[in-house]
Amino acid sequence: ILKELREQAEIPVWHDDQQGTATVTLAGLINALKVVDKAKEDVSIVFLGSGAANVACARLIFSWGVDPRKCMVVDSKGILGTHRKELQENKEQFKEKWHLCETTNSEGREGGIPEAMEGADVVIGLSKPGPGTIKPEWIQRMNEDAILFACANPVPEIWPWEAKDAGAKIVATGRSDFPNQVNNSLGFPGIFRGTLDVRASTITDEMCFAAAEALADQIGDKLDDEHILPNMDDWEVYPREAAAVAMKAIEQGIAKIHLTYDEAFDTATRLIKRSREQTEVMMREGFIDPAPED
Repeated sequence: ILKELREQAEIPVWHDDQQGTATVTLAGLINALKVVDKAKEDVSIVFLGSGAANVACARLIFSWGVDPRKCMVVDSKGILGTHRKELQENKEQFKEKWHLCETTNSEGREGGIPEAMEGADVVIGLSKPGPGTIKPEWIQRMNEDAILFACANPVPEIWPWEAKDAGAKIVATGRSDFPNQVNNSLGFPGIFRGTLDVRASTITDEMCFAAAEALADQIGDKLDDEHILPNMDDWEVYPREAAAVAMKAIEQGIAKIHLTYDEAFDTATRLIKRSREQTEVMMREGFIDPAPED
């Protein structure tokens, strides 16, 4: 269904859950930086993992205004940088990785995860499931009021309580049974809904920024170190994201349908509510199995 809708809206097929992951990660970062009172221009971020999801996160976060020169990306062989000759020799094959080698890690640091985390403000992990991928002693090397997104699933790179005990101020995972869930399910439904409702021809970074800001704002006065994002039960976040995305698409001149904010919000609310009600009926009638008990 998503493929058909994307074709209808002329959205490139690579705009999928990675776009949602990047947007939700950005939203979490926006609010985490508010809690610790650090500016995006000043922070150093370590991205653990260089798969498609974390590459999308890094690209969107850098586009938002974080300085890539102060940041590092770590893959299975260590920190990316111009010292990685095997990537330079195959840069046509590894274009995205080599671009990160050239634009991040301005100090030319070498080594692995512990060396990268030394003096970092933020770590965003989308790498090997743990526990033990990130060790408590490495968190102790980070800057004060450290932020850690350990988002590997089903098991985060380190257990949240271990990270807290090691000194992390804010810890997020991809799971709903721990505080601060950073999960693409908070992002791509609203992003797609807003894009489709105005028949935008693509999804721009600015549309993702608008969705991230709407998601971040939804937490309101509940914002603290264990509540940086709303949870998925707060379903009003989806039409708010959708309306924000729709408005940005209209502003950028890439929408075929023009709506006011209220019209976009009402349209998204109606469609999302209908889908939720249909799902509830199908679960009640036994067409969809209930979620398994933990």
